[in-house]
Amino acid sequence: MARAWLLAGLVLLAACGARDHSDREAGSRGAGAPLDLLSGGAPEPGFARALAVRPFEFPLDHGPHPAYREEWWYFTGHLRAPSGARFGFELTFFRVGVAPPAAAEASPGSRDAGAGAARTPEAQSSWRARQFYVAHFAITDAGRGAFHSTQRFARDALGLAGARATPFRVWLGGWSVAADAPGVWSLRAADPAYALSLELRPLSPPVLNGDRGLSVKSDAPGSASYYYSIPRLQARGRLARAEDAMQVSGTAWLDREWGGGSLGPHEQGWDWFGLQLDDGSALLFYALRDLDGSRDPHSAGTWIAPDGGTRALSSADVRVDVLDHWVSPRGGVYPSRWRLRVSSLALDIEATPVLADQELDTTPRYWEGETRVAGMRDGRAVTGQGYVELVGYAQP
Repeated sequence: MARAWLLAGLVLLAACGARDHSDREAGSRGAGAPLDLLSGGAPEPGFARALAVRPFEFPLDHGPHPAYREEWWYFTGHLRAPSGARFGFELTFFRVGVAPPAAAEASPGSRDAGAGAARTPEAQSSWRARQFYVAHFAITDAGRGAFHSTQRFARDALGLAGARATPFRVWLGGWSVAADAPGVWSLRAADPAYALSLELRPLSPPVLNGDRGLSVKSDAPGSASYYYSIPRLQARGRLARAEDAMQVSGTAWLDREWGGGSLGPHEQGWDWFGLQLDDGSALLFYALRDLDGSRDPHSAGTWIAPDGGTRALSSADVRVDVLDHWVSPRGGVYPSRWRLRVSSLALDIEATPVLADQELDTTPRYWEGETRVAGMRDGRAVTGQGYVELVGYAQP
């Protein structure tokens, strides 16, 4: 998804000079430079870039790719309790390189480990790290009209945060996603307001987006990522609020990207749609926005048919009309209801947020929220659910 650029151009102090910021609430800041996650710029020297189609290997590619500067594991989903209460959730892990990896320090079992100099004396400190991890956790509590989000970040040192491919695990403090058994993942996150523990089972193989998994975002060299999705995972587990806990079940969506580029110099943000329709199909589409507000021609998506077949979608294939707006009390105006049409699929649907305010007050501030879907496909009524992400609209 276009989230590939959420961490583009990240500005961090060198890992040796920054303090650990794990277990901090969204919006809190410690010592160090602010995180500038949207500014464009040339890829950092020493890191690999997504330049050509490559073979994917699963389950190994679920794990980290430390040769690339940026990487993310993005889970969103929809849960229902036996009482009928409904919830949306987001749990996202970002890995951000602050120095190119040395060959001797590549993560065990990871792909694309890269090459570099031998381990240097200063790297022998247990506190030094070549990468940071950032995580966002959000719950949409629709029945109570409440949205809650939290942010954490920590260096890849002393076990504070990290990722590995074999056995698969990504963690930041007590938040994690891990392979418990073949085809079974566990997902855990908690803060004082909400605690989530889920078992996830993919219902389909990974879907490669773009050109066989290479997703190009602009004409700038290296402005691309390797990108795949699992648009439907079965989810079962437990959700706890401050005063009660309940069993929940539903579906989730995973988006995975890694690369080393950034938004092009003429781009300012994106609108991303991940929609699960009740007939078993799914639609992924991201509309990249240029500085003048127009849609960039590198916008793209993927249609996933009920039988698992896929079709790449170009910007011209998908029409998106904004039907409403929401004004953030923190500054900025966001689109808030959409009509999406794909004439070649006879698809005409509207996507409406469950709550207007699903803005994460994180770094950067952006809107990502649970959404209901209704409309027509191939002459038949269709409903569904999804998540929409809006980046680049927030104002100071």
